[in-house]
Amino acid sequence: MAYQLVIGNKNTSSWSLRPWIALKHCAIPFSEININLRDADAKAQILRHSPAGKVPALFVDGRLIWDSLAILEFLAETHPDAQLWPADAVARAEARSVAAEMHSGFRPLRDHCPMAILRREPQAVLPEQVDADVRRIVQVWRGCRARYGAAGPFLFGGFSNADAMYAPVATRFRTYLPDLEPYGDDGSAQDYVDAILALPAFLAWEAGARQQTGKA
Repeated sequence: MAYQLVIGNKNTSSWSLRPWIALKHCAIPFSEININLRDADAKAQILRHSPAGKVPALFVDGRLIWDSLAILEFLAETHPDAQLWPADAVARAEARSVAAEMHSGFRPLRDHCPMAILRREPQAVLPEQVDADVRRIVQVWRGCRARYGAAGPFLFGGFSNADAMYAPVATRFRTYLPDLEPYGDDGSAQDYVDAILALPAFLAWEAGARQQTGKA
């Protein structure tokens, strides 16, 4: 199958990062269609590829999948050797639960702390709803790491779709909240952030962001 992934700016397009990092980490060949979301006609450019008018979108032999989580589910089904969901049924259901929670929730965090990979703006105080989002995410990460951490550095041991969904959150924490201890972290959440940010696939995305913005 031939894959083409339509994505936005690598510095700021958090939803684009999610399927991209999974494809890259699993060494699944694909080409990119890059759209500068700051262009005046960005919406029109996206609509030429996807009627939904949003990125990312994945073309599979010319057929379209236009939602991040749907793309990740498709990749898990068509590339079982990549092990993008845990093999154990209960762990797999839990991984899907935390991925779906990210997909549908945490809007206050997303609105107040937009992904900006190359920015560093530590926040001393967060609005109440954003604070609650951060505490819930730290709780999720701590729980997953406590149950599955022996198998590897990610939420369910090895890299999974759950990690693809939370990768943009790791970048937000580096940008805005470099110290997670006040939000209930025992060190495991920060270790998880560090693991995501050290992933070769993420480093490749970050290098692309620097190239697009011209920042060293």
